Amino acid sequence: MTGQPRISIVIPVYNEGNAITSCLERITRDVQLPCEILVVHDTPEDTTVPHARRVAQRDPRVRTVLNTYGCGPANAIRFGLDVAEASVAVVTMADGCDDSRQIDELARLVDRGVVVAAASRYAPGGQQVGGPRLKRLLSRWAGQTLHWFARVGTRDATNSFKAYSTAFVRSVGIDSRTGFEIGLELTAKATRLGLPVAEIPTIWLDRQLGESQFDLGRFLPGYLRWYRMAFGRRLSVEQLVARRRESSPARPAGELGKVRVS
Repeated sequence: MTGQPRISIVIPVYNEGNAITSCLERITRDVQLPCEILVVHDTPEDTTVPHARRVAQRDPRVRTVLNTYGCGPANAIRFGLDVAEASVAVVTMADGCDDSRQIDELARLVDRGVVVAAASRYAPGGQQVGGPRLKRLLSRWAGQTLHWFARVGTRDATNSFKAYSTAFVRSVGIDSRTGFEIGLELTAKATRLGLPVAEIPTIWLDRQLGESQFDLGRFLPGYLRWYRMAFGRRLSVEQLVARRRESSPARPAGELGKVRVS
């Protein structure tokens, strides 16, 4: 990659093995804007790493990056967003469920001024194909009620496939430490700050290879926390930061000093 990327694509991985190859090949084929593709893994021994490195040898936009914030998808996403070099970051999963052809479109929405751009399964023209029925029902219910009653700018606040202004992310911080609820957290924070959130319809296809790392019982409390947070009077950034200090453990100093490119 030469020059400054316009998009940082963050992909949290956990022992994806050779399945990452097709995911990366689709992204490198479909994304036209200058980008960096960060494959964020928790340990050097992760089975994803050698396969991702083979793709990186053919395409310098791809980098494997060792997460030093702690294990789990939330920490991997948080780490990737922190080290992203572009002004727009897109989070997408390694399982092939997301439509990589939409990454450019999501990034352009952020370029136009929104702070969160969501790929929405529940917008007109969107669809979810497959996946656990209970998870589908809960995510649809959450998305629709947040859209109707909290006036968030998307019908799919829980979907992880989103683009963000990295300046916005760094100004509000990320409190999630488990699961995949960061997408909901940042959507809720943008809503409470009165900042623009937008969506495009997407067709989500259930993964064909490997097993999902989503554990509804373990991750549900985090989702409920951010669901509730989306409701309420408008806050300033200073008020939001003050609330974080009161309710969340302090973030360790110097986390970014631990960045390691694997």
